[in-house]
Parts: sequence; C-alpha cells; structure tokens
Amino acid sequence: MKKLNITPKNNEIVIEDSRIIVSKTDLKGQITYMNTYFIEISRYQELELLGKPHNIIRHPDMPKAIFKLLWDTIQKGEEINAYVKNLAKDGSYYWVLANVTPSFDANKNIIGYFSVRRKPTSQALEYIKKLYAKMLSIEKSSSMKESMEYLENVLKDKRITYEEFINAL
Repeated sequence: MKKLNITPKNNEIVIEDSRIIVSKTDLKGQITYMNTYFIEISRYQELELLGKPHNIIRHPDMPKAIFKLLWDTIQKGEEINAYVKNLAKDGSYYWVLANVTPSFDANKNIIGYFSVRRKPTSQALEYIKKLYAKMLSIEKSSSMKESMEYLENVLKDKRITYEEFINAL
C-alpha cells in the first residue's frame, strides 16, 4: 500500500489524560483492530486504518532507530515502552507513551502485537524531543546504526537499561 503524502503541520493534538489509544496488528504490522479513540485522534476513518500498515501514522520526526529497537524487542517476544510522535491524517501530530506487547497463541507462538498508548508527561517529552532530534540528525548525516549507537551511549553513561530509562522519565 502506498503511504499517503501528508504534510506535517505544527498543530499538536493533546491526548486526554484519562483516555487510552489501543490497536492490534498482525505479524507484519497491519492493523487488525483499533479503538474509537485511535480513530478520533488519528483523524482517519476506521476503513482507512483497518488492514493498513501501522506506520501509516509514523511522523517523519521519529528516528528510525527507535522503531528498529521496538521491532527487535517485540519480535523476541518481549514488551517495550517507547515515546512516539504520530502523524494524523490532517498533518497534525500527537505524542504518546506506547506499550507494545506481542500476542501469543496457545503454543506460545507470536501471532500479532498489541499496543496501548497514553498521554506522556510534559517533563518526559522535554527530554525525549531533544534526544530524538539528535538521533534524527545523526540518521540524516550518517546512519540509523550510528543513531542507535548514540542512544546506547546515552544509556551506558546513565548506567541504565532502555526500559529503566523510559520508566524513569
């Protein structure tokens, strides 16, 4: 499927404190379920999302290294938390703290992925925005591998794991 050519706008959609965004995908990241808040926030219609790649909402300000880390983690059968800037159909953006977990069948085979997203704290976003801007700059001037190495060095300097880092923000 060809991704829509959406021009990002400097218009933030703020997630409501008490609401969550939910979606499920198959093994290839095709959306198989979404709650009504996901539809509302993304500004798509349900049929525009169902069966489409979840990256339909990927904002160009997101470092590719974060998605590589996310996919590497969930494909190993582990859950991950990540801050993500998403792109709505109208070009607006919204930040989420995403928890992504694999879904398993009775034989413990991964059959898809489940994501629950909520509003991030403004304190966490202050730090994440700077980190992601630096990582994106590295990706543009060098490579995704070097961007990932930068993140790994930040974690090493703090003497924490990625999960500890995200949970501490």
